[in-house]
Amino acid sequence: MKNVIEQTNEHIMGTYARSSVVLDHGIGATVQDETGKTYIDFGSGIGTTSLGYCDEAWADAVCAQVRKVQHTSNLFYHQPQAELAEKLCAMTGYKKVFFGNSGAEANECAIKVARKYSFDKYGEGRGKVLTLVNSFHGRTLATLAATGQDVFHNYFFPFPGGFDYVKANDIDDLHAKLDDSVCAVMLEYVQGEGGVMALDQAFVDEVRKVCDERDLIMIADEVQTGIGRTGRLLAGEWFGVKADVTTIAKGIGGGLPIGVCLAGEKCADVLGKGAHGSTFGGNPVVCAGAVKVLERLAQPGFLEGIRTKSEKLRAALAAVDEVEAVSGLGMMIGITLKTKKAPDVLKACLEKGLLVLTAKEKVRLLPPLTISEEELAAGTRILIEVLEG
Repeated sequence: MKNVIEQTNEHIMGTYARSSVVLDHGIGATVQDETGKTYIDFGSGIGTTSLGYCDEAWADAVCAQVRKVQHTSNLFYHQPQAELAEKLCAMTGYKKVFFGNSGAEANECAIKVARKYSFDKYGEGRGKVLTLVNSFHGRTLATLAATGQDVFHNYFFPFPGGFDYVKANDIDDLHAKLDDSVCAVMLEYVQGEGGVMALDQAFVDEVRKVCDERDLIMIADEVQTGIGRTGRLLAGEWFGVKADVTTIAKGIGGGLPIGVCLAGEKCADVLGKGAHGSTFGGNPVVCAGAVKVLERLAQPGFLEGIRTKSEKLRAALAAVDEVEAVSGLGMMIGITLKTKKAPDVLKACLEKGLLVLTAKEKVRLLPPLTISEEELAAGTRILIEVLEG
């Protein structure tokens, strides 16, 4: 009988650089592989298992919904979707939401909202979306085109048009790219795949200002930064800025696939019947789990706890000689190294029982938001041992 790795390699397209580990079961921030080896997870499924593995309240809600109604399609109503939408709007201050299945889908929806808003008000010829150099917005053709990294602009030609790229934190370049064809500016407050780099306050303020002055749609891609990852519900709160449209995914589902496009007053009613859709978007099982994620984030002291844990982790890393710099916000951490290579650190951590990520030349950390002090300390010890070794 073939093992899992052989089965995978034979029958699944080779689109991922997988580590040779078969994960089997976990609880909290700790997971075991099929051999029984234990790992502390500082990656949380690339920021997705926000409550860790198999959180009890989350799992109970998901299992209960599976046994009730697992799917309805969006031709009918169901309670988990309505409850999730209400909670999201109440907690974020947005007016309406659209549910999809991924961050890329949420970003596609945001682009469509911006272009239709402009078309409805100004007609054709005003559909360009400005994004940032070094951004990452997804792997569909449109979101690849929106991604401001040349490495992704290959193979799949022709890419959809209507995008241009502004140097992050360069206000002069922002103004140079603005013309009458632009309908929106799309940004990540912290560029995750681009190296865990936070934007400057002045640049974010200027984006908000020009969007207001020119009646453009400001889109915040918070697929990775949202839902508590930075120690606030949304990373935009750190900047004191509210985008017209914000996208979230990853952590909101707690490990199940979901993408959400949040629209404020200006854009809430842009998409009418037939303008957009999704077969699985807002699935009742996924929504039931997402409700539990939001309930946990709303608990007194929870977000403060994320900030406290992240400060401890950042301080410990900053004291390591091999660490050149620590970037990001909250529990979204990038580590610039002096001499070691990030892939080598990842491999060494894996051997010692710690799961980490990389982003460009950096080691990237996205621990579960619920990671215990003990798990955090143990994982930090392993990481420092590898960095100092």
